[in-house]
Amino acid sequence: MTGIWGIVNVTPDSFSDGGRYFDVERAVEHGLRLRADGATVLDVGGESTRPGAERVGADEEQRRVLPVIEQLAAAGVPVSVDTLNAATAAAAVRAGARIVNDVSGGLADPDMRAAVAESGADYAIGHWRGFSDDMYARAEYRRVARDVAGELQERLGEAAAAGIAPSRVILDPGIGFAKAGAQNWDVLRGLDEIVALGPRVLIGTSRKRFLAEVLQGARPEDGEVTQARRDLATAVTSALAAQTGVWAVRVHDVAATRDALAVAKAWRG
Repeated sequence: MTGIWGIVNVTPDSFSDGGRYFDVERAVEHGLRLRADGATVLDVGGESTRPGAERVGADEEQRRVLPVIEQLAAAGVPVSVDTLNAATAAAAVRAGARIVNDVSGGLADPDMRAAVAESGADYAIGHWRGFSDDMYARAEYRRVARDVAGELQERLGEAAAAGIAPSRVILDPGIGFAKAGAQNWDVLRGLDEIVALGPRVLIGTSRKRFLAEVLQGARPEDGEVTQARRDLATAVTSALAAQTGVWAVRVHDVAATRDALAVAKAWRG
């Protein structure tokens, strides 16, 4: 069955739940609750990558995430660290993280690939074209899914050259990163091109703006789209992505996605 990554944001400014788990005790409690709901991996991040977010220094990022990672790993939970910084990646692996989730695919920090290679951790490579303050200015494609697959193939080759075997790599097409509205749907419709590259594939649609745009169009009289509706849409897209052969989905509401995946599996027989 498709794995579920539960999101643990130890930040004051993440787009969906910034500040809710911005201390160690609450973040750990939240992570353990997600694990109980069915999360196979907990993805712990200390820097928001929402559009317009300000960068966080590596020291502050580590202050936020390392105690959370240590406690979750000590509890036997598989942990990923969501970071753009090589120093944070290395420290997180020493603290117990098994996966480095780099949405930039090694482009944000030139030392990242070497740090991951030395650490022995698995490496989630995201499709990325720049930091959040200007990423939408780079959202120009000929054929979105094909272009994304081609750039991920380049990142895969760079990882291999740094000593990271394809068996350690997870590819993420970066839904919402340097992709506007309909471009995200183009990527999802073309997931077979990403899956065909060979490594495991991770999809993260959770609560993102392109889902809210669709829901707003479906019921404009309701005004602002609620979190509950975004979570339902996330569960649907996660179940549909699972049918293409993706390895895991990354979500805020693990229970809803768990149920959606179970129903989709029953449908397939």
